[in-house]
Amino acid sequence: MKKSVKTKVRKVEVEKKPVSVGKISIKPYTDPNSENMGLEKYNYVVFPNTFQIETLAAVEVNGKTRYLNGLNEFAPEIKQIQDEEKRASKIKSIRETIATLERERAFNHIKPEDEDFWSKVEMFNPDNSKIWGKVLLKLGNDIQQLDPKNNLDHLILLHAIENGGFSLVATSFEEAKRTKQKWYLDRQVDSISTKTSVTKLRNKALALMQELSEEEPRKLFYIAKNLNAKGVQYSNRTLADVIYNDMDIYINGLGYDNNKKRCANTFIEHASHSIEDLKIKAIIKDAAFYKFIITKPDGMLHEASQNVMLGRNVSDVLEYLKNPANDDMLDILMAKVEQTWSK
Repeated sequence: MKKSVKTKVRKVEVEKKPVSVGKISIKPYTDPNSENMGLEKYNYVVFPNTFQIETLAAVEVNGKTRYLNGLNEFAPEIKQIQDEEKRASKIKSIRETIATLERERAFNHIKPEDEDFWSKVEMFNPDNSKIWGKVLLKLGNDIQQLDPKNNLDHLILLHAIENGGFSLVATSFEEAKRTKQKWYLDRQVDSISTKTSVTKLRNKALALMQELSEEEPRKLFYIAKNLNAKGVQYSNRTLADVIYNDMDIYINGLGYDNNKKRCANTFIEHASHSIEDLKIKAIIKDAAFYKFIITKPDGMLHEASQNVMLGRNVSDVLEYLKNPANDDMLDILMAKVEQTWSK
């Protein structure tokens, strides 16, 4: 006999979300400033035709296995929600998803509001290793489109990723950028108001680019160096029109990142930086490419010729090189990198 777990769920009015016209996908995250066995030069995260496979994570407490699938209303992250209505809404959503999975996969019809809901679940119980132990992700260099509305396997993967069930996949681009995870969950959810906002941002970024092109072309050069994944190819001989065209492609979301809002915001943000900071960041990026800056086994970045530790990440190195006390090191790196720019 299965133990009956009774949970009263109050009906909560959930705000209707705007109709999505976008897509959900798992994308590889590449950082030109972070060395990855040379793969970063080609926007790869693994070698061509190779993959990393990860099974759904689980934790064991008191002999019980709990899978991080995002579909367990008894999980600590659900119990810890202080807002009673928000917790009830989350439980309602979990039960609706489980009810769908049970209906489609086990031909078991359960009503989400049933007080004995979990005692009637036959296949998708929170601790069923025969189900959750087989959930896995195969990750490579290609974008994986998810269709959770029409594909139940994708629905399970989406909940698991959002709940931290796969250590290789960040829940957003911003998280991947911060944590350096190799893949991230990308949601392109647009409503009419969002589209309008994106258009305004893009137009603002394009107008700013036009202004920089006419008044501060060198600053635009450094911005392009930082934002274009292939910016290392730019030299002092690169035509201004080429840089302008590449940044136009970037702002419009037609480059390695197709999130138009994020691209426009990132360009505007970089345009607000000082030309000094932009140049030093460009020097750091190219110095890493040419191995003037290398990563040692301790995870720290070092200047290669003198083995001077510069910091853990680009931000640390930027602050190090901006410090007047380290002008000699800045001069060394600047001379080496500018020599490549003059070719």
